[in-house]
Amino acid sequence: MFKILTIFLFCTSFVNATFLESLNQAEKLDLSQQRYWHLLLHMIEGESEIDDEQFFIAHDGKNNPKHELDSTLYALYHESVFDDNSTACRFPARKAWLEEQLNIHDLPQVLCKEYDAILQRINPKSATFVFPSAHINSPASMFGHTFLRINSAYKSKLLSYAINYAADANPDDTNAVAFALNGLFGGYFGSYSLLPYYDKLKEYRDTENRDIWEYDLNLTEAEVLKMFRHIWELNGTHSTYYFFTENCSYNMLWLLELARPSVHLREHFHFEVIPLESIHAAKIEGILDTTHYRASKRSILLQYETLIEEKYIHLPRSLVDAQLQLKDVLEDANISLQQKRYILEASTELLEYSFSKNTMQKEKYLELFYDFTQQRATLGEGEKLSRQTPPNPIDSHRAIRATAGFGVREADTIGFLGIRPAYHDLQDSSYGFLRGTQIEFLNLDLSYSKDALKVEKATLISIASLAQRTEFFKNFSWRTHFGFDTNYLNTNANFLATLGAGYTFGNKSAYLYALAEPLFYVEQSGVSGLGGSVGFVVDRYNFMSTNIEATQRFYDTGKEQYLLHASQNFRLAQNFQLKFDYDYREKYDQEKRQSETTLKSALSYYF
Repeated sequence: MFKILTIFLFCTSFVNATFLESLNQAEKLDLSQQRYWHLLLHMIEGESEIDDEQFFIAHDGKNNPKHELDSTLYALYHESVFDDNSTACRFPARKAWLEEQLNIHDLPQVLCKEYDAILQRINPKSATFVFPSAHINSPASMFGHTFLRINSAYKSKLLSYAINYAADANPDDTNAVAFALNGLFGGYFGSYSLLPYYDKLKEYRDTENRDIWEYDLNLTEAEVLKMFRHIWELNGTHSTYYFFTENCSYNMLWLLELARPSVHLREHFHFEVIPLESIHAAKIEGILDTTHYRASKRSILLQYETLIEEKYIHLPRSLVDAQLQLKDVLEDANISLQQKRYILEASTELLEYSFSKNTMQKEKYLELFYDFTQQRATLGEGEKLSRQTPPNPIDSHRAIRATAGFGVREADTIGFLGIRPAYHDLQDSSYGFLRGTQIEFLNLDLSYSKDALKVEKATLISIASLAQRTEFFKNFSWRTHFGFDTNYLNTNANFLATLGAGYTFGNKSAYLYALAEPLFYVEQSGVSGLGGSVGFVVDRYNFMSTNIEATQRFYDTGKEQYLLHASQNFRLAQNFQLKFDYDYREKYDQEKRQSETTLKSALSYYF
């Protein structure tokens, strides 16, 4: 008994001695103030952005990096359990970094069964930055999204795992206004998740019709392992979610900086972190490698619409809706063999899309899927679908726009200045963006004339989704606007709130839209009205576009108003655009209707 007690005291004394030695060395090296330790804690200016107390060992670890480092060292040397609940198993990234910095080799041995099993299954070798592009009819998804994929030694990337960060809320099950307010002002917690990559592809590419862009990162295997260790530390923890700042993209940047501390991705952002902008930042920091594109169901079906002859384009929908028998297509001698192949392939894609939208029962889906694929196999190989890759979003314009220009309004020379923090409108170059979409926040346009500075526009939020109707997609188009503009009957900037809906039709060269828009202006008092707009956009060429829109408004005061806007836009470079505008607006002066015409040229720079 005395011998056992002696050994215990000796081991305890040895552990305490080595712990104190490491503690002193950590203080000498000032480890608690090193950038990497702050990255591990997600700490900015002395406070961690992680709001879960499980993430910290010291009681004040969220605000005190030194106490958290000292407590971590103590816990590693004085483990009380030696399984998955041990400090070393819960915080493998902290352990690895401290061992490296302090040259530690004598920590207690622990058995991390769960961590080791997941590490072996995922087998991290490389990483990919993934960008699901905008969702055509979802305001919450119009910015796009980013997450990381951890690639293993498997040849198929579908067997890899995705690291995602998202708010603990479902916009489909929540009031839209409440969802927006909670997202803007930190009403939700956000958390990291690790799940199979094919699940994310199913969610974004197949269900939400979003093209997927994959940007391989030039991280080494050792750097990817560092990132994976930290992902494990974040398992089950949460932090406050903010739609514009601490969002999905921002929280991916922490992981990339942990993998390679020499990059400073978060320093590229000050007011908002837009998903596509995080890809731009990664490009600037030099960590992007090759790019891969995965077309959504929507993109694939739209391509089939160009391949199937117009007289047969209705057949896939009729087959999926069981309004037509399969034999009626296969036995039709007027339909060529290749057209039959396209029709069955498109029918299968449309069937899968319809099932993902819960528009049919599983039994019916499986029956039709078997029939379509079996009959397609009997038609031979045929011509393969040539997947057309759209312009890469990384080559699109940046989010912040500064504009300077000059013009003439009723014989008066005017100067114009504008600034917009985010993000894209219909008159910006659509290169790399989803066609027919607009989302703007806090756009401010000023004019200067005759020693007077005037607000031309002060947009709070403006969103448009001009989703083109096709044979396979019967979308509505809509847009909404809240903010100040000078389009009302007087010459002042008045507050406008409007929400309209309609339809859009077109082809690859141009599209035409028509919208009905109830509106509400605040002048000295509130004024309601109804507007009807018809617009035409020609965007066949990447370097230019033409936008024309005519609007007729009827106000509850009995007055009417006609507005006409036209612009010719030229993409001079990725982040430079030249625009020529023409505006015709009817105004009233002492109950007398007058016209106001403005001609303007402006140069925009995006950064």
